[in-house]
Amino acid sequence: MSFKDLDENQIKKILAEHESHKALEQECQEQGIPLDSVNYYWFKSEKFSINAKADEFNRQRFLDQITETVKKHAPKQPKIKYKKNDSEHLLVINPADIHIGKYASKIETGEDYNVEIAKKRVIDGVQGIVELAAGFPIDRILFAIGNDVLHVDNVYNTTTKGTGQDVIGKWHEHFNQALELYIWCVEYLRTIAPVDAIHSMSNHDYQSGFHLAHTLKAYFDKDKNVFVDATPQHRKYYKYGNSLIGFSHGDGAKTHDLPLIMASEQKQHWSETKHRYWYLHHVHHRMKYKWLDAKDYHGCTVEFMRSPSSDDSWHNRKGYTATPKGVQGHIHHKTHGQIARLDYIF
Repeated sequence: MSFKDLDENQIKKILAEHESHKALEQECQEQGIPLDSVNYYWFKSEKFSINAKADEFNRQRFLDQITETVKKHAPKQPKIKYKKNDSEHLLVINPADIHIGKYASKIETGEDYNVEIAKKRVIDGVQGIVELAAGFPIDRILFAIGNDVLHVDNVYNTTTKGTGQDVIGKWHEHFNQALELYIWCVEYLRTIAPVDAIHSMSNHDYQSGFHLAHTLKAYFDKDKNVFVDATPQHRKYYKYGNSLIGFSHGDGAKTHDLPLIMASEQKQHWSETKHRYWYLHHVHHRMKYKWLDAKDYHGCTVEFMRSPSSDDSWHNRKGYTATPKGVQGHIHHKTHGQIARLDYIF
């Protein structure tokens, strides 16, 4: 009998209708085999032969198990009494395209890059942006996560699509290092103001980055001052006063289509706001439009973010070099929109 493509409830219903096969459920329980992972079984008098090799990895079940475990051990963060400000500002911090696990050698590319350098640059960059924003009373922080935080997406050291990469260390080490880095950043930022972390899906780590965001969300599950958006949407939106901010990795919809996409996907927020922005990533540098650092479309401004990541062998060979490495931030006034751009250059 085949159970392929059936869920657990459907399997139980079939078993209930077949007296001779009711023992299968008991056998699976005794052997620790999930019932819905059974593809085929053969009844042989008193014993079973069970084919329990699923066609594909049950990613959702795996993710649920991880997040539930992390939630159980999530620390209780100390309560913070924030200072009330007369003027309200949002601080956006955007450490884009970190590429933890990427390896670059100074001998070949002119600059070293590894996990430790990546982490140090992000920590220095986040602290540097906070220092640059010291003159503004901050009532909330928007922390952009994802966007190729991990360099590879599997044990074969390739991107999600399968493109091989120069790496140092193992994939599980990269995951743990990235998680520790994000935890440090959020714990540091939450001492200043409540933090909203928004994850953007990306081409290097589409799956592992998604799992990383969910693990981070579970870690701060008990913290009322931290919210993590770990949903898999390709485009995310955030409304702050008179501003509507869109986030995307930058490898999907065409740049010139994004303002109209925002207006279509966020009809109510578009109508309620006066200042609208897209913060994009992927290209590792600011896009220059003539003499401008950003491009103003009808009703919306589009900007690409810098990256703290050094050039690897491929980028160096192609000549994609000499772009400033850094972490960027922005200050948004609740009424007047984006009033400052902050750059921490390495």
